[in-house]
Amino acid sequence: MQKGPFEGIRFVWMNGSLVEFEKATVHVMAHALHYGSGLFEGIRAYRTVKGPAVFRLPEHLKRLENSCKVYRMEIPYDREALTQAVFEVIRANGLEECYLRPIVFRGFGTVGINPLKSPVEVVIAAFPWGRYLGDDAIEKGVDACVSTWRRSGLGGSPALAKATANYLNSQLVKMEAITNGYAEGIALDTHGHVSEGSGENIFLVQDGVLYTPPVSSAILPGITRNAVITLAEEAGIPVRREAIPRGMLYTCDEAFFTGTAVEITPIRSVDRVAVGEGKPGPVTRKLTAEFLALTRGEVADRFGWLSPVPAAVAQSAG
Repeated sequence: MQKGPFEGIRFVWMNGSLVEFEKATVHVMAHALHYGSGLFEGIRAYRTVKGPAVFRLPEHLKRLENSCKVYRMEIPYDREALTQAVFEVIRANGLEECYLRPIVFRGFGTVGINPLKSPVEVVIAAFPWGRYLGDDAIEKGVDACVSTWRRSGLGGSPALAKATANYLNSQLVKMEAITNGYAEGIALDTHGHVSEGSGENIFLVQDGVLYTPPVSSAILPGITRNAVITLAEEAGIPVRREAIPRGMLYTCDEAFFTGTAVEITPIRSVDRVAVGEGKPGPVTRKLTAEFLALTRGEVADRFGWLSPVPAAVAQSAG
């Protein structure tokens, strides 16, 4: 029986067609299960006054393509086909807003590390998913800690690719944080600079300047991160992408996570040291308000970030 966010979900798009949720299965000998050969995206569709609209869908699909390039995994569908598949799975499940999980992975083929003889499969799931770090996280902020686990070096698993295998490291960061009573963990890179959360990018505000770690700090270049930078620059807030020392986590005026799942979530404390006044600050509140208004269609989509989900076209009889 389905539980949680999957309750009521009827279909998954799988390898070119809609499949009943319970029948969307993968063989136990699939290469991805044994060796982590999967690339994925997290995307949100928002309820707007004009119906559901997917946030930055072309950018997400492009990043998925680039992730697959790194791992020599050719997607057997072009971007337009995947775009229509996203719309189809939203409509089929009657969702007005949802989280979308496209994943490309190596299925059942040969046994062994070499993935090249295992077939490439593509799945897109859609389901309701609320605020990842808690219902009141955006309003009140969350408590975070610096993890003892470091992000992998750039010469190992490339952080630029959103690979399933990379999230084993994220799981260690997350479990350590939860076990110790925090909502989220913050990983450092191999040089001891701030990298990112277990599944989110991070921003700090100091003296009115917005700071975020660069790609060289082993981060996944987030699409929500890019949106926040765009909104900040539009508002005249200086943005610096540079290596951030751990100590700045304790001395900054504001801090927040960004990502598809968390949207913009303030950090109220790090290692039980209050960030600023221990509540969302003015820069965080300003960017959050603008982001939420834009994604929900309450203001003009001046950046072209929303892809409205077209209504289903009735098939003519005969």
